[in-house]
Amino acid sequence: MFWTSYLLAVLAIVLAWPVPILLSRAQWPARSPFTAMLLWQAIALAGGLSMIGAMLVYGLEPIGDNLLAGLRGLAGMVLFNAPTTALGFWHLFALSAAALLTAHLVFTLLLTYYRIERQRRRHRELLALLASPSTDGPGTVVINHDSPVAYCLPGGARSVTVLSDGLMAALEPAELRAVLIHENAHLSQRHHLLLWAFAAWRQALPWLPTTRLAQESVSTLIEMLADDVALKTESKATLIKAIAIVASGPAGVPGGRVAFNGADLPSGDAGAGGISAAGMVDAGLQGSPGSASSAGTTVSRVRRLLSPQEPLPAPLRALVLAGCLLLLAVPTALLIVPGLLG
Repeated sequence: MFWTSYLLAVLAIVLAWPVPILLSRAQWPARSPFTAMLLWQAIALAGGLSMIGAMLVYGLEPIGDNLLAGLRGLAGMVLFNAPTTALGFWHLFALSAAALLTAHLVFTLLLTYYRIERQRRRHRELLALLASPSTDGPGTVVINHDSPVAYCLPGGARSVTVLSDGLMAALEPAELRAVLIHENAHLSQRHHLLLWAFAAWRQALPWLPTTRLAQESVSTLIEMLADDVALKTESKATLIKAIAIVASGPAGVPGGRVAFNGADLPSGDAGAGGISAAGMVDAGLQGSPGSASSAGTTVSRVRRLLSPQEPLPAPLRALVLAGCLLLLAVPTALLIVPGLLG
């Protein structure tokens, strides 16, 4: 299994460094944000699987010709006190590292979810005291604030979009509709789940620069997807003006939700410059209010609206989707197929 572990390690390194950097600098994702978002997810999943798989396969090499045989041998050592002399120091080290990394990733994912839910719960309690129902539709409330503020707070049937008095006074009816449609798109498309996963990935591996690039890129793509939904019924000029007005508001709003200007959602969670991303991620997990990533998201969105380009041709989108499937299939096949073939 040595060569399997070697190939998995190479794949993990490629997906952890050069590939995310190249993708974050590419121009085509703005043309097809949904396709690019799928590619980011495939890179994250395949990279994690390859990283853990490489250590696991290397550690099991002395006690099995493939992963399944190695796991059976390891189970015999753990459950039935079989001799462990076949495992050298570095094999035990690799197995321990694989187990610890897996536990760390799972624990961080659950801890991130807990923190987000706690932040949202506290925010809902504040809204129950300070906000009043809006006439703009169910699930919309208004807070007494002079600055233009808009964000959504995910929560299933309890999801709510929050607007400020200042925003409603500053926007024309069409612009306000664009804001509401944008925020509703975040909720209906469950963007907060993606933000949760990538926020947890960054929390788990903060020393890996590409986790920041991935989170910021996905946050920007999510904003673009919500913009596209708003553009189905409102004009580009209306949306751009709404983004500009909201961007002129405060640098941050209460944590745990999605701000229309995304300023308080670290790492670009919320759509900078206006409509938020699904700013459902705890501000403490993302970044500082008014961060450069938030401003960069706003610039990218406005540039995209001012200089629209045709979506990627269908053959290219199909090629990217095939690449996503290949990224997931290769490490899975390297780990499982040898054992199935005996």
